[in-house]
Amino acid sequence: MAQYECELVGKIGSMAMIRKADNDIDYNILSRVASELRPGMIWVTSGATEIGRLDYIKRNGRELEGDVNEVKTDYSAQGQPILMETYRQFARPEYSLRQVLVEHQHFNDAEKREHIRQLLLRAERQNAIPIVNYNDPVSDEENRKMELSSLRRHNAHVVECVDNDETAAVICELMHARYLVILTSTEGIYRDPADPGSLVRDVVYPDAERLMEAVRALQQSCVGASRAGANGAKAKLEFSLKAALKGTTVIIGHAKYRISELLGGSVPHTRIGII
Repeated sequence: MAQYECELVGKIGSMAMIRKADNDIDYNILSRVASELRPGMIWVTSGATEIGRLDYIKRNGRELEGDVNEVKTDYSAQGQPILMETYRQFARPEYSLRQVLVEHQHFNDAEKREHIRQLLLRAERQNAIPIVNYNDPVSDEENRKMELSSLRRHNAHVVECVDNDETAAVICELMHARYLVILTSTEGIYRDPADPGSLVRDVVYPDAERLMEAVRALQQSCVGASRAGANGAKAKLEFSLKAALKGTTVIIGHAKYRISELLGGSVPHTRIGII
């Protein structure tokens, strides 16, 4: 469709790509995801920090100690090459993969934002798939807070993009994406997180006002997160709403399913949008 410049933006969370019992990458999930990627898709991936942590433990028999932010930086720098190597291993060989490391400055500055947009547009024409992640190794938290505070004094709308759910939603808006597929360690959004039978299949309405009301009501039942530092389902719904209000159909589902299955609606999921 002419109004869409990108068919699909996808995002996978850190805990969706880890086998907790083995403290290792879930290669079944990553191989399935990577094998479905095609030019015209933009893939936002978490996982560098956790994968770097697991790799460090394997090689040293212990975790890093010290300042929390420094440890996160070091783990992320160690995990990034492993993450890209794994995608490259399982992606179809005829497609190029391009690592795109972003920070909040890239989306809060019009010139940098357009530079990223053109990079992503060229990828499809050049038979390449962008793999996007926040550039944690060079992002100091205190500096980031000061930079964001300064931006908010001059701009009403500022994005942080530290959460890759937000990064994916921002890219959807930038690229006018038709779909946003968010892969998680659950089958979607639940009215009662303790009741697997309360999965909400559709949050789909004909107008923005009713969609906003439904999402706000659903957010009231969202508690907890999959890991320390994650913002959980409530934030996921917030970023999904922003994408949906711009015309993107959002699908949230378990990473054990194929992207094609989620798009086709043949497996459990939560769909959010204006239809």
